[in-house]
Amino acid sequence: MLKTYLLSALISLAICVITAIILIPLLKKLKAGQPILSYVKEHDEKKGTPTMGGLFFVLSTAITFLIFGGVKSRIAVVVLTLGVAFMFVGFIDDFIKVKYLKNEGLKAYQKIIFQLGIAVLAGAFAYYNGLTVFYLPFTRGFIDLKILTIPVVALVFIAITNSVNLTDGLDGLAGSVSVSYLIVLSVLIYAQITIFSDKYLQTDEYESLILLSSCLVGGLIGFLIFNVNPAKVFMGDTGSLSLGGFIGGVSVFSSNSFFIPIIGIMFVLSSISVIIQVIVFKLRRKRVFLMAPLHHHFQHKGYSECKISFCYVVVTFVFGILSLLTYL
Repeated sequence: MLKTYLLSALISLAICVITAIILIPLLKKLKAGQPILSYVKEHDEKKGTPTMGGLFFVLSTAITFLIFGGVKSRIAVVVLTLGVAFMFVGFIDDFIKVKYLKNEGLKAYQKIIFQLGIAVLAGAFAYYNGLTVFYLPFTRGFIDLKILTIPVVALVFIAITNSVNLTDGLDGLAGSVSVSYLIVLSVLIYAQITIFSDKYLQTDEYESLILLSSCLVGGLIGFLIFNVNPAKVFMGDTGSLSLGGFIGGVSVFSSNSFFIPIIGIMFVLSSISVIIQVIVFKLRRKRVFLMAPLHHHFQHKGYSECKISFCYVVVTFVFGILSLLTYL
């Protein structure tokens, strides 16, 4: 199976690169440029950079997954569907931004309504298909949440999609952190196949989730060729929301929801930094960070985008390895 995973990643990478080469000039011609926040002075030179690049890796992931027979797995197909559903929410958001040349797309409540609808459906699917078991980090134990699975899964999807979205603020940041997350998660799932092969999901369902992750990793690496600093294209909400959907789906349906705050520590810190900044500013009219999310704080401190992205990836791998130790 390892050869299959590696080959699927390579093919997805190639498809993504070809797609990017074809579509980036088209996006430029259509003037599908990303509006830049006026208060992020470091990003002034990025005005006009094409957005909606998330289409590239979602397309390459879907095509490669289908080529390798992923459609045979009901669970993995549902995860793919969820990723695409969140992608469409992000696409609508990006389209409004591009069309009206402003940095605000969908209203916050509109975006949450769309996300919540998808998230509740995901929770209902998990519950009615018996996917109610959650592995506990740093142990080999697990817990069955039964009917509570629906709200917990919905909350997980809302949290991870918005956290990935907030992390997408520097060239290559969300993509590279997602690659490291998915690699660690795939290793974790493989270890669980060996230990819990007789429980809950059939082995082939787990393997299909790893296959989907491999396709996505390949597509993301291909995308990062065009997205690392200086970026030739941004993933936009089209990409960041779909990434959150994919990461949430693979994590939830492999019973690893509780590992998200550990392996995805940098996604979590992005959200927490914004929450802290807003609460403290409203209460005391003071800022804890120079700017939130956290990566902008580091940027204002003088760190380069490449260095910040590299450190985020390293921290993700470190926490990921720590989460794996129990299974080794």
